[in-house]
Amino acid sequence: MAMDSATVIEGATLVLGDRLVPASLRFEGGVMTAIDGPRDGATVIDGRGHVVGPAFIDIHGDAFERQLMPRPGTMFPVDAALLETDRQLAANGIATTYHALTLSWEPGLRSVEMGRAVFEALVHLQSRLLVENRLQLRWESFCFEAVDLIRDALQGPFTPAIAFNDHTSMALLDPSVTMQERPFEFSPDFPVADLNDPAFLARMGERAKRAKMSLEDMVERIASIWERRPEVPGVIETVASLGRAAGAPMLSHDDSQIETRDYFRGQGARISEFPMNRRVALAAREAGDAIVFGAPNAARGGSHLGSSPAVAEMVRQGLCDVLASDYYYPAMLIGLARLTADGVGTLPSLWPLVSGNPARALGLDDRGEIAPGKRADLVMVEWPEQAMPAVRRTWVAGRTAYDATPAG
Repeated sequence: MAMDSATVIEGATLVLGDRLVPASLRFEGGVMTAIDGPRDGATVIDGRGHVVGPAFIDIHGDAFERQLMPRPGTMFPVDAALLETDRQLAANGIATTYHALTLSWEPGLRSVEMGRAVFEALVHLQSRLLVENRLQLRWESFCFEAVDLIRDALQGPFTPAIAFNDHTSMALLDPSVTMQERPFEFSPDFPVADLNDPAFLARMGERAKRAKMSLEDMVERIASIWERRPEVPGVIETVASLGRAAGAPMLSHDDSQIETRDYFRGQGARISEFPMNRRVALAAREAGDAIVFGAPNAARGGSHLGSSPAVAEMVRQGLCDVLASDYYYPAMLIGLARLTADGVGTLPSLWPLVSGNPARALGLDDRGEIAPGKRADLVMVEWPEQAMPAVRRTWVAGRTAYDATPAG
């Protein structure tokens, strides 16, 4: 279907602000033009029995890594992996995605070299992609080698987001301290693990597999990287200044202390991504920061980390603005369904978690809601009562990105 031809969806229930409204929706030239407007020779889509809402905007998704490396150490071509990921995004109602591209000192899947390959592939694949594929530069702050790639990506066709990560300090954290309560990473009293501790070695074993390194080499590598610690704050300031100059949205990842959130807010990162306890989320809310949690947490009824905050409670308390697919693209819709079924909120009150709120947090003012003049990024969902919903159609700027007809 051509983007500039008029289309009218009739018979559907629209997600309009805080209401569900039976109405028709017209879009043409890539934007929505009327609610309950004329047909005027438009192509008519039968929306009966479906909910139509603004398509999902995924602020952080790293499930694409499973297309690059479906088994530990087994890599597939980058172009093939991204094209397959793109199809999955469209089929799950995600019209705008920020791939959480880890830029780490580790070799292999999360290396700077792989990051550059993904960045360059997304640039040359643009005309073949179904949805808007952007990058969240999930930068490991001990990885100084990534700064040139960050600078290049900030000058690319779509402004990326920058997420400040420190999994190096988390990896070296003494096992007696939980990740959820670890001190600020630059604290002089940060408790460091014994590199011969079995718990530490088990943690390193998983990293070594992903990086195709021996355990001994991985331990030696992270010990040498840890020696960079005094220089890290200066490199963070360099990256943050690049982000501020480019107008890039910036996030801090896995904040465990109010001091951590305050530090990154001072750098210009006004999004707290996956705060690890209620105390930090409350501080973020009081400061006016956007707060992100994982949709899998909402879909499963709790975090896979066990002691991290439950999304349902965070939403009830007004401490969650955005749901991200995190590691599972279908979780955005499943999470909406679970929160609605559990009475956490009504469907229209919850839908902004996956559309309007991430749009605002990311500075994407042209999308995220159903309204004339907004970009026609839409998802049509079959939603039987008391049953699992399913995406049936996705439009991106008025273009059909996904269309599925069930057997029944």
